[in-house]
Parts: sequence; structure tokens; C-alpha cells
Amino acid sequence: MAMMPARVKYRKMHRGARRGLATRGNTVAFGEYGLMALERCWLDSKIIEACRVVISRHMKRRGKMWIRVFPDKSFTKKPLEVRMGTGKGGVEGWVAVIRPANVLFEVDGIPEPMAREAMRLAATKMPIKTKFITRHAHA
Repeated sequence: MAMMPARVKYRKMHRGARRGLATRGNTVAFGEYGLMALERCWLDSKIIEACRVVISRHMKRRGKMWIRVFPDKSFTKKPLEVRMGTGKGGVEGWVAVIRPANVLFEVDGIPEPMAREAMRLAATKMPIKTKFITRHAHA
């Protein structure tokens, strides 16, 4: 089951502005190691889930993982071969708005080489460039 809000006030949302850097969620707050976004994008709930699976598989039930992003923005799409007009399309899925410097995932309780490899595997699933970071480097 893909991540999505339990309920929202309005189903269809504006696209919004994606400019600027992340002012919140830009440091390692929970774990020891993290994966930081270097570009901006809409991160689909399916991509977040794929990354969660690959990280948890690599860690083999050792340590702890935190997902620092949540897809709380809906995006709509019109069906194929539909004429212009007649309103906004139906909700297609949910995305998290990612800005540069957002920390996406954090892990703790595993050695650094293992954390590095887990984050590398997750980064291959991402549509953006990312960077492996540690808590010490930011302190």
C-alpha cells in the first residue's frame, strides 16, 4: 500500500512553487547517517516505498530507519485522448515536494559502510542527485 494522507480537506491541489532551498528537515535529526537531496522534484509515493524496501532489505533487520518525507500533495491527470476544458482531471497519485537540502532517509545502529551502501541502493531508485551525510559532518 502506497503512502498517502489518511484524509485531506481538499482532494485537488495547486501545483505550487518549487523554488528555494529546504529550510526545515535539512539536518540529520534522528539517526547517525542520512540521504540528502541535491535537486528539486516531486517524489512519488511509489519511489519512497521502493527506497524503504531496498534500505530495510540491505540492513537485514538491524538498526533503525526513519523516512523523513511524506507524500501529502495530490497530483491530477486527465485521461488519454480527452479534449481540453471540462475541468481538472482526477487525482492520479501523491507526491512529496522535495527541495535541495531535504533529508529523505536516516538510519542508525549499523556500521557506516553498511549505511553508505544502503543509501547508495536507495539513491539509484531516485530521479534526483543525492548525497550521503553523517550527523558529525553537520554538527
